[in-house]
Amino acid sequence: MSDDKNKTAQDRNFINLSEPYEVRDWTNSLGVTETQLRDAVAAVGRSADKVREYLATH
Repeated sequence: MSDDKNKTAQDRNFINLSEPYEVRDWTNSLGVTETQLRDAVAAVGRSADKVREYLATH
């Protein structure tokens, strides 16, 4: 499935690890490594809010 760059509001709520530019943007935004981001998504799912909460406690 291709990423629709016109749906930016919805995209900001979910982390898509299949798109290299999103992985880069999320790691920069959250100040984490790609491994930390992938581990967080694996633990709590794609919700950006849940990933932020997870990263704050780990």
